[in-house]
Amino acid sequence: MNASQSLGPRIRFVVILGALIAFAPLSIDMYLPAFPAIADHFAVAPGAVQTTLAVFFIGLAVGQGILGPIMDRLGRLRPLLFGIAVYVAASLWASFATDIESLTAARLLQALGGCAGIVASRAMVRDLFDERASGQVYSMLMLVMGLAPILAPMIGGFLIARYEWPVIFWVLAAFGLACIPAVLFGLGETLPPGKRHRGRGLAEVGRAYLALCMDRPFMAFALANALVSSAMFAYITGSPFVFIELHGLAPEAYAMLFGVNAAGLIAASQVNAFLLRRHSGRTILKFAMTLHLVAALALLAVTLVLPGAFYPLAACIFVVVASYGFVGANATAAAMSRAEENAGSAAALTGILQFALAATVGGIVGAFNDGTALPMAIVIALGSIMGTLVRLTARERASAPA
Repeated sequence: MNASQSLGPRIRFVVILGALIAFAPLSIDMYLPAFPAIADHFAVAPGAVQTTLAVFFIGLAVGQGILGPIMDRLGRLRPLLFGIAVYVAASLWASFATDIESLTAARLLQALGGCAGIVASRAMVRDLFDERASGQVYSMLMLVMGLAPILAPMIGGFLIARYEWPVIFWVLAAFGLACIPAVLFGLGETLPPGKRHRGRGLAEVGRAYLALCMDRPFMAFALANALVSSAMFAYITGSPFVFIELHGLAPEAYAMLFGVNAAGLIAASQVNAFLLRRHSGRTILKFAMTLHLVAALALLAVTLVLPGAFYPLAACIFVVVASYGFVGANATAAAMSRAEENAGSAAALTGILQFALAATVGGIVGAFNDGTALPMAIVIALGSIMGTLVRLTARERASAPA
């Protein structure tokens, strides 16, 4: 497959990769409405159930670090199929968990398996497309990031209203099973045997990660993406309190507002794919991060000066969320373009940075909750400022794509 191939195979390719990336958001968001039911079932405090979510984030970060080098050695397909099988088994284990400790362990294993889809999708795109075409494909995959947080809680809420909470994990297991034939017959291997790292030991894996960490442009783009993404997780963590408790929105109205913001993200990602036909991803990234920074600082100013103002707050958050539709695709494409022979490891490292910051940011916003929107606004602004500064360090030789 290449950039000039017909539209049909590319759409099929993107749809399957989108399903693989969806393992994470579906597994995170679908069971959120079941938290009270799970706590009652196991007779534990809500914090014990929240731990199952934190453990999932840890599993995503650790699992990607392990699977990236494995995919560079064995190819993309076999580790991906093994990861999906582990995900299915762990989902079934979660549905039959007899105590909260068992559920927590199942969630960790579920993340370790499910993260194969994240690593494989990024690595496969890097295998098949150049930087500009990769940006277009990543923009199409951003549809999943926008739709999954809307659909997953709705599906989970529908299921928990009619069935017991284990059904949610049965649905996740069924989704994983459905992905196996799609991968087998719709993707195929994208890393030829001649490009694989045979006989690679731990020392070689460590050197590969060290080389990526020492590659200033790679780290600049990967960190910029992770830092701006952390602003998204700060919004996801803090917005229910800010809008429902602080501004008095009904849960249905909050869900609608959440959907509007997700629609902005989706629209921006598709506009980005169109713009990439005429402009370089680096140029778009520069202006998008400037827009994100302005919106983040405006959000902080509104929170400080007009703490009770709803519409300015909502407008700033909309721009913050939507602008990530430009930033995520182009920053990821720019980082992955630096990975010539270690695309799996590069995909893993970008994911590690992203989810490690996500877990950290979620904890910070919750820990510093003071009854206002200020903790969320500060974290969003800091993420944007730091991401912008880091991107400026991406100095490459003149021969690098602009």
